[in-house]
Amino acid sequence: MTDTLKVRAGRRTVAVSRPEKVLFPEDGITKADLAEYYRAVAPRMLPHLRERPLTLERRPGGIDDRGFFQKDVPDHFPDWVGRAEMPKENGTVTYVLAEDASTLVLLADQGSVTLHRWLSKVDRPHHPDRLVFDLDPSGEGFGPVRDAARWLRDLLDELELPSQLMATGSRGLHVLVPLDRKAPYDDVRAFAADIAGVLAARHPDRLTTEVRKKAREGRLYLDIQRNAYGQTAVAPYTVRPRAGAPVAAPLAWDDLDDPALDARARRLADVDLLLKEDPWSPAPRGRSLRAAADRLRRTGLRARP
Repeated sequence: MTDTLKVRAGRRTVAVSRPEKVLFPEDGITKADLAEYYRAVAPRMLPHLRERPLTLERRPGGIDDRGFFQKDVPDHFPDWVGRAEMPKENGTVTYVLAEDASTLVLLADQGSVTLHRWLSKVDRPHHPDRLVFDLDPSGEGFGPVRDAARWLRDLLDELELPSQLMATGSRGLHVLVPLDRKAPYDDVRAFAADIAGVLAARHPDRLTTEVRKKAREGRLYLDIQRNAYGQTAVAPYTVRPRAGAPVAAPLAWDDLDDPALDARARRLADVDLLLKEDPWSPAPRGRSLRAAADRLRRTGLRARP
């Protein structure tokens, strides 16, 4: 087994140790394969990561090992890796910032299979520029996820809010709304809860906002819990620790019409396709939640008293 592999990424060359270490046993995908994927996909991925604190989901022993989540930057990381010290209760956490392709390769070398990003940037950490709905199915079928995504898009259209669709690489879909960074997290979360409440009221037999799994009774859960300071959502283009190395992939809304679509429709091996097409381009500008909340009230759709 080769001790190290030198990977040229942007302006730097990064040493990947034990490159032949198999991380995905069923697929034979190695650490070198993971590093090469992140190097190749960097032009698509970095615009969604820059200036955002990251939590690393590390599987240095491979995806069959339990692994761990890491927020603090390891002491041994080189000085050129971006860092951001963010306040938390009774202290601070110094997070990794992925500002360039070499950082992505370094994170792969550390066994960081999956990257989870904040919904806000370091310059305004309490004001997100993304709102995210996680469509979490109770079962394995993808039909309920497909329906929920369409219903949510229609409701957001009623409120004149643009929306973006992403396969999570796990079980469901994320629907994201770009924001203008004027509303704080508490307001964003309250608005998301109102939207989820309205949607669940329209489809009470199919959708729920119940956090407790026992109370969902087979309905799809409209999860808005990630819309809070310090919380994260899986980053676009990141690899998930599952057989086949599925990827959290941006989608076009028309992709919902593809009967073969599911949450794991894109994989590490599809990097050429991911680079060829950018379903989120051109990116819609961030919108004001105040205007959307006013529309919600005027139309009588508000779910909460």
